[in-house]
Amino acid sequence: MAGHSKWANIKRRKGAQDKKRGKEFTRAIKEIYVSIKEGGSADPDANPALRNAIVNAKGVNMPKDTIERAIKKASGDDADNYEEVSFEGYGPNGIAFFVECTTNNTNRTVASIRSIFSKNGGSLGVNGSVEFLFERKSVFTIEEKYIPMPLEELELELIDYGAEKFELEEGFLTIYADFTDFGKMSDALEKLGIEVIQSTLDRIPLTTVELSIENAKKILDLEEKFEEDEDVQNVYHNLEITDELIAAMEGEE
Repeated sequence: MAGHSKWANIKRRKGAQDKKRGKEFTRAIKEIYVSIKEGGSADPDANPALRNAIVNAKGVNMPKDTIERAIKKASGDDADNYEEVSFEGYGPNGIAFFVECTTNNTNRTVASIRSIFSKNGGSLGVNGSVEFLFERKSVFTIEEKYIPMPLEELELELIDYGAEKFELEEGFLTIYADFTDFGKMSDALEKLGIEVIQSTLDRIPLTTVELSIENAKKILDLEEKFEEDEDVQNVYHNLEITDELIAAMEGEE
């Protein structure tokens, strides 16, 4: 998706400055819960998913003691029972949406996601209705200033571990690899002593749809409404993020 990394970094910067910080913490804590439930261990050395969840929690500047409390609570007998569910549908102008959620009340989440779609000119579809429009990729974000070697040297090193694409925007380097190489890339970056701000399994659109600025803004507004929902972890769509759209959104800050 053109502009994917730049738009993600702008959202990350804005999120660190306003009320979205609380939502980022909630999202990170839920990821910790799910990683312990699925990985079967509260020891990050024995649970790669938990190790990744801790990296992402640190990436949103969650304090160390908050992370430790979340791990302790998530590994207790009275821990909330979260599960991961996903929803697919279309927004205005035929833009595809894939919404990943983590919830302890599926009925509540289904009702909420359906309501957001219907109130904003969209419609909730069935599983599989838009998934084929995206490909899963391992995505790692690091700050350029903390790379301990020339960028060209890093790229050559990481290609051996499955890196397919690099995007440098706004002082952040985003690295893309096949989703099956997630663990291999994580280990490679750790061995190189490179701190990862965020590491995710993203859904990247195979093709994108360009809209007018006015219509594109409606899609980004819908994206934000999904992200404000307490159960939503990630939102993906196939809108083309153009430089003109980014400039228009930045002008509204």
